[in-house]
Amino acid sequence: MSLHAQISPEAQAALAAQKRNSLISSVVIAILMLVLLGVILGIIALASAFKNNEEVIAYADSSNQTEDPTKPEMTNEVETKPSAPSSNMAKVIASTTPSPTAVPVPDITVTEPSLDYGDGDDFGDGWGSGGDGNGAGGGGGFGIPATMKKRCTKQDRLSRLLKEGGKKGYEDKVVASLRYLKKTQRPNGSWNAGGKPVAMTGLALLAYLGHCETPLSAEFGETVEKAILFLVNNGMKQGGKLATTTTDNHWCYEHAIASYALAEAYTLCKEFKVTIPKLDIAAKKAGVFIAANQHSSGGWDYGYDTSGNRGGDSSIVCWHLQAIHALEYTKLDINGLDKSGRNGIKYLGKCENGKGTIGYHYESNIGNGPTMTPGAALCLQQFGKGRRSFTRNAVKWSAKHSQFDYKKEANIYMHYYMAQCLINAGGKYWKDYNEKVMTNLAAAQNKDGSWSVPGGPQHKMNQHYATCLATLMMEVYYRFLPSS
Repeated sequence: MSLHAQISPEAQAALAAQKRNSLISSVVIAILMLVLLGVILGIIALASAFKNNEEVIAYADSSNQTEDPTKPEMTNEVETKPSAPSSNMAKVIASTTPSPTAVPVPDITVTEPSLDYGDGDDFGDGWGSGGDGNGAGGGGGFGIPATMKKRCTKQDRLSRLLKEGGKKGYEDKVVASLRYLKKTQRPNGSWNAGGKPVAMTGLALLAYLGHCETPLSAEFGETVEKAILFLVNNGMKQGGKLATTTTDNHWCYEHAIASYALAEAYTLCKEFKVTIPKLDIAAKKAGVFIAANQHSSGGWDYGYDTSGNRGGDSSIVCWHLQAIHALEYTKLDINGLDKSGRNGIKYLGKCENGKGTIGYHYESNIGNGPTMTPGAALCLQQFGKGRRSFTRNAVKWSAKHSQFDYKKEANIYMHYYMAQCLINAGGKYWKDYNEKVMTNLAAAQNKDGSWSVPGGPQHKMNQHYATCLATLMMEVYYRFLPSS
């Protein structure tokens, strides 16, 4: 006998309804899960799409410009570290992988020099004169040396300019000059006026750096970068020697000027986190060479002769002391540099003739070459000797002999030093000089931004050389803060 249980029709109907509800719930849950999975996959896909299509900007520009931000293609490379650029240095150069061709090889043709640097009232006795010594020279700035700080923003420059009695339009004249130099730069980064590209490039680079133009500058960055690389490459090829050719006895001028420029370039590039390949090495090698090739007298002589009795030349010495002063700001470890500077200052003291002037060298300084008197005064001020009676007498002589008429008689080499030493001295000395000389210099600028060769015996001075010295004079209001 078997026992069979039978579900009632009502129970069967309830069970069927429960199955239908369970099926519907499962289907709904499955659909919701599919929708959720689709949403997640969609988010991932969108994120990937945004990441792949993100535009890479080579530099950040705070000036709201709409032009293409891509840096022009160049044959050299500049590595940069992240930094917050100022309003006038917003451009950041894209870093690339260094290669053997990172530093361009300059196209230098060594020819017989056609430029005499000086011949007495210019660079001592002159390049090309035989060298006998008997002639009648963008933003921030928090890590920049104190004396250089006020050159790195337009606001600071204008503030210093007006405070020191300059006219607002002088700033425009400096920019016009830098634009002229930009147009005349050669493709390899040099300027070859007078057949001395290393010296001429050094002078032009100093003019740009005096306005705090670096490889980050929007308008002049490429110009500055190429100039630095040209000098670096030249020095690295010659074991630290900076010159067009070392067979010319006057190459000591080139080395000192270019060393000065590389030192300032290194200081500013370090501050703005710009790494120029081998800039530090080239600057250090240049400084080592200066310290190692100083005459026992404390001077530097033509061809870096350390064995002769003449001992040096004050025009050459002043360029080397300016280079040493700039190299000390770099904080590079250069053995013997401090001692070299002290000995150079002592050498200038030997050249004093007792009347507030100095000669070109101490063996025959009487009545010989008072042109270098303001140069000596400037170097003494830069090395903390501004209160010496020698320095004060040199300043007085400079103020008394500051006659200047650009078209008729203007020794712009002497005035390159004179403008700096008199603004350091300040007071009536600078007030009179500013009103008399700087006004005349500003008025003499050509429409294209250059300065022609000034009137008077300038000993084959060329327009590029004159323009660089005039520009450095126009920057005197803010290039260095008074040191005395």
